[in-house]
Amino acid sequence: MKRIDVPVWASCWLIVVAAAVLLRPPLPVDETRYLAVAWEMWLRDDFLVPYLNGEPYHHKPPLLFWLMTAGWSVFGVNDWWPRLVAPLFALASLYWTGRLALKIWPDDDASARMAPVILVGAAFWSIFQTLTMFDMMLAACALAGIGGIVSAWRTGGFGGWLVTALAIGVGVLAKGPAILLHIAPVALLAPWWGRALPGGPDQPLISWRAWYGRFLLSVLIGAAIALVWAIPAGIRGGEEYRNMIFWGQSAGRIVESFDHARPFWWYAVLLGPLLLPWLVWPRLWRAVCQKGIFADGGFRLLVAWVAPAFITFSLISGKQLHYLLPEFPAFALLFARLLAQPGMTEGRRLDGLIAALLFFVLGATAMLLPDDPTFFDAPEWFHKLDNHWGVLIVISGLFCWHFTQSTVFRGICALALSMTVLVFVVHLTARDALSFAYDLRPIAQGLKKLEDKGVPLGNFGTYHGQYQFLGRLTKPMTELGVDGRKTDAFVRQHPEGVIVAYYYTDEMPDFPDGVTPLEIYQFRSYAVYFWRAGLLNRYPSLADRS
Repeated sequence: MKRIDVPVWASCWLIVVAAAVLLRPPLPVDETRYLAVAWEMWLRDDFLVPYLNGEPYHHKPPLLFWLMTAGWSVFGVNDWWPRLVAPLFALASLYWTGRLALKIWPDDDASARMAPVILVGAAFWSIFQTLTMFDMMLAACALAGIGGIVSAWRTGGFGGWLVTALAIGVGVLAKGPAILLHIAPVALLAPWWGRALPGGPDQPLISWRAWYGRFLLSVLIGAAIALVWAIPAGIRGGEEYRNMIFWGQSAGRIVESFDHARPFWWYAVLLGPLLLPWLVWPRLWRAVCQKGIFADGGFRLLVAWVAPAFITFSLISGKQLHYLLPEFPAFALLFARLLAQPGMTEGRRLDGLIAALLFFVLGATAMLLPDDPTFFDAPEWFHKLDNHWGVLIVISGLFCWHFTQSTVFRGICALALSMTVLVFVVHLTARDALSFAYDLRPIAQGLKKLEDKGVPLGNFGTYHGQYQFLGRLTKPMTELGVDGRKTDAFVRQHPEGVIVAYYYTDEMPDFPDGVTPLEIYQFRSYAVYFWRAGLLNRYPSLADRS
């Protein structure tokens, strides 16, 4: 295989992921929730229907949880393996981005070298690859599926379609049928991009009827892979669970998407900052201005990849930034192809100035943050930010300024490494603040001591399983304060039980004289109190959140 310069992007990946795993706790509520689902799957020794706090968990398919428990079966139960699953898919995506560049532009070694470095250096990708979520798995599946489609075009054989079918099946098990939104448009628009693809052929080696028939067959095989799990899981999980995994995870959320409702232009406004630092590099904009470059069929393929997903997600009311993550490799491939043009080989003296200024400003801002929690009504943990590390961002800006004036590949590596330093410094700077405000392990361990003594536990308010894995709890916590009858029953049946209650620290209520909590902890802007359940008989409003 031609050079893809693995050490550069692999080093960036390693630095950022190591910083996240070693320097920050699992973040509530998403990361701790997914850890809890995997933990309950492990405890039950039941890998068919995921559970959260004793109830079937229908919000996501099981692949992430399967991989977490698979690692525990090899390494034993630990905190680090589950947090490496999604980043390992990010690492595979970086490699497959380079491979896909070679499939699209077989004579362009430079694009294949640059694309993974550009991807790992994009601000959003660099940060998100550290998070324990589902979208990085989806991105890897999208890359594999699109690579299979390109292979099918070039060879006319079944091998590429089998790869696409496997990518669809795994993608559905990773995050549901949304995988088709990232793959299907590329296959369906093959007449538009395939005829202009560099290196030919200008027609598929099979008929168009066979082309679309094989794509449909790939979809059906992918669906069959997912149904091998979904059908028995739906039978085991019951009617509500069955309805949710067959409808609610995909179409139901599109039709009735009220959570995270945002205007249609939201993605368009935020896409630019997510693609920093590349969009502030003058050399990239000079490359965009080259004549005739967009007539390439590879660019058409990238449009077929990105545009349908971008438009669809923009039209849906519920929007999250990570929904677009599977499209980021397409942007990296686009930028790499632009920068690989012969006229972009040598830089200009001021090429690195704007990008360097970006890192100078961010580094200086980090260093000058006031050590005062009252600054701009900052939260209580604000003063725990260690802003001295900002000097490393400034130094990376100097490094960036020097090398972005050199050859294009050196400039790309300099920008990617500078972004890596930035994300690393963010973790260093926020280490104590995140530990103070977001580390739930002390609370979870306190609950574990109570559970080991046989004390029934309840959580006042919606419970997201945030303590289950961190405390290695083996029994569900009763959710209180949502259903009054359930709350009354818990207090009546378990007066010696313990209830976890939450209060805003700047709006603490007046507690009755002589009433003392068992424990007090801190979480974000909340004080977390452990109360004896029996106290609610005398003081019913004691656990109400302020």
